[in-house]
Amino acid sequence: MPTKIRLQRHGKKGQPFYHIVIADGRAPRDGKYIERIGTYNPLVKPADIKLDFDRALHWLQVGAQPTDTMRAILTYKGVIYKNHLLVGVKKGAHTEEQANAKFDAWLKEKEEKIQNKASEAESEIRSEMKKRLDAEKKVNQERAEEIASKRAAVLKAEEEVKVAAAKADMEARGEVAVEEAAPEEASVAEAVAVEEKTEAKAEEPAKEEAPAVEQKKEVKAEAAPEVKAEEPKGEEAKKDEPVAEAKAEKPVKEEVVEAKEDKAPEAPVAEEKKEKKAESIDAKAKADETAAQEAKKEEKEEDDKKKAE
Repeated sequence: MPTKIRLQRHGKKGQPFYHIVIADGRAPRDGKYIERIGTYNPLVKPADIKLDFDRALHWLQVGAQPTDTMRAILTYKGVIYKNHLLVGVKKGAHTEEQANAKFDAWLKEKEEKIQNKASEAESEIRSEMKKRLDAEKKVNQERAEEIASKRAAVLKAEEEVKVAAAKADMEARGEVAVEEAAPEEASVAEAVAVEEKTEAKAEEPAKEEAPAVEQKKEVKAEAAPEVKAEEPKGEEAKKDEPVAEAKAEKPVKEEVVEAKEDKAPEAPVAEEKKEKKAESIDAKAKADETAAQEAKKEEKEEDDKKKAE
């Protein structure tokens, strides 16, 4: 078997790295070799090839046979082309100087192509990085907008809850004040009515006594002795006046007592209404607080899911 120019695998799984060696064709791939003349790393763009040009040319001239992959690498580096030019010099097709000039021109063109490819690869990498950054910025902006909108909605809901609670409190206070003022006004009106009735009753006996007094005056004018006899009657009438007034005052007191008794059952009813309204307000506030807490929990869960993604 002839001598081979081939690759010897190194590195780890999924990340190969090769040595360019001269080995016997009967030796295993990763076994004993005669000479190592370079390295080959295919994971880099463009591929990184380090080759001892003179030793590779020497082994080609001696008769070493490259494998298919090594033939491509030697062609890429110009070893095959240089060997071809030297064979032409031996045959007399051209001189050694002409061969060297042709090889130098070819090498310059090759280097320019390699540089262009490298620059294109760098530009592609930069463009891809820019696209990724733009996409990330867009995603972050959308997430920030979503979070801001959700926070605004939560704040708005909380404000609405507070406004509703304040309105409910104001309404409850107003109704309670109206209920408290209503019995007071009723009691005042009843008291005024009772006073008017008492005054009317007190005026009636006074009017009845007035004609009696006039009659007495006439009787005095007609007969003086009779007047003396009737004087105690006037005193009795005067004594009767406080009795009448006392009688008039008794129904007034009875009406006031009845009004107080009528008012008494209204107080527990007003208290029950107050308690019911307070309980309804507390229930509404609790429901609003639970809704706000659930909204916050949902926001946290969505944020956690997005972070996990």
